[in-house]
Amino acid sequence: MNGYLMSGGEGTTEKGFKVAFEHERWQVKIDFGRGFQWDVVAENWLPAVERRVSELISNLDLWELKHGMTPLMHAAYKGKAEMCKLLLQHGADVNCNEHEHGYTALMFAGLSGSKEITRMILEAGSETDVVNSVGRTAAQMAAFVGQHDCVTIINNFFSREKLDCYTKPQGLDKEPKLPVKLAGPLHKIIITTNLHPVAIVLMVKENPLLADVEALGKCYRVLDLIIEKCMKQREINEVLAMKMHYLSYIFQKCTSFLKEQENKLDGLIKSLLKGRDTDGFPYYQEKFMRECIRKFPWCEATLLQQLVRTIAPVEIGNDPTALSVLTQTLTGQVGFVDAEFCTACGEKGADKRCSICKMVIYCDQNCQKMHWFTHKKVCRKLKESRGKQETKEKSKQEEGKTSISEANVDEAEIVPEPTESSSSLRPTTEGGPDSRDIGTGVTAEAKTLQEDLTTEGDSSPPAPTYTAEE
Repeated sequence: MNGYLMSGGEGTTEKGFKVAFEHERWQVKIDFGRGFQWDVVAENWLPAVERRVSELISNLDLWELKHGMTPLMHAAYKGKAEMCKLLLQHGADVNCNEHEHGYTALMFAGLSGSKEITRMILEAGSETDVVNSVGRTAAQMAAFVGQHDCVTIINNFFSREKLDCYTKPQGLDKEPKLPVKLAGPLHKIIITTNLHPVAIVLMVKENPLLADVEALGKCYRVLDLIIEKCMKQREINEVLAMKMHYLSYIFQKCTSFLKEQENKLDGLIKSLLKGRDTDGFPYYQEKFMRECIRKFPWCEATLLQQLVRTIAPVEIGNDPTALSVLTQTLTGQVGFVDAEFCTACGEKGADKRCSICKMVIYCDQNCQKMHWFTHKKVCRKLKESRGKQETKEKSKQEEGKTSISEANVDEAEIVPEPTESSSSLRPTTEGGPDSRDIGTGVTAEAKTLQEDLTTEGDSSPPAPTYTAEE
């Protein structure tokens, strides 16, 4: 507890408490409203404030606030992460919905846009399917105000407690289906928000506990059990089942490559990144995603039928890709998001470009080196394409400036020489800018999802000598 601003007899602690001195009494006021007063010893007032606030937080008296908003709701809505942490440590109820409109702390966290608080409240046991007075869940409320990162976190969350139950023997089993040491790494992959297959394979590769045939076998069998539970329970959860199937399918492919290629996953990563020589489109990755969706075991699932109807008519190489459709389905519709994604691993917020073509984006130099073996085949072509596009846009701008200057000359005011019978002429201009409705339509031939996957081998050339440009 430090950092007080004592000018004027008041200040704010690093925990978010407002402290004021008035008539030899300390008044501690929590950011979200209600104040409490008590006497403290002058020479030891800092620890006393901390202790007293902790006592008040654990008191039920704090929960009786206006409109039914609890301190945790206020702190979550205002984005006070430290305050939320302190309240949760003292037993704040994350599922309290005594709010007059049925809002929960998770809903306020989503509205605030704080990813840290949203994840914190979820890990504390908040329920994600509770609805408010207008029938909206926390994810829907966050999406309504454009907090798409919070929507992704909520939709991809899976409680660690649900996974830990598989680390204990069940029924007549003598051994658990999932070793305790694998629960942490597996849970980290389950709740990840980056569903790019390369990113998931990299997470497996970088964890020695997971990069093992036997360990991966136990993990994907547990995922299959979760799929079955999601589809057989009273309230079917098709979205969670599809995500677990997607992860299970990737784990099975990792197992195959570990067996065939001397315990190395580099071959699978290269296969997923390898692009066509003509335009660099990751052909194998697209077929990989389509095959994964096709092998979802519950054929009658509504979600599967929607995915097939969306992806099947699209020719491979055109938009939308199977990865983009599946990602939006699992994480929630994000609409128009102003963000760039890494070409190699799909990480959001990538801001580095290839220094030659400046058309391909990466999150760091490691991703650039990993993708160079296939990008180098089309890098020069992309550079020429970008140059032609810039020249075309520049010529259009020059033509626009020329037409504007000519129009200004034509519309200039003309004043004739004064005569006895003449009067000043004032021209009038009518009309407005030319508006045209431009529409484009692309009709792709229907393609089925039953195409067999083929893995093309290739050798990795040396990494590029240039660095990514900020």
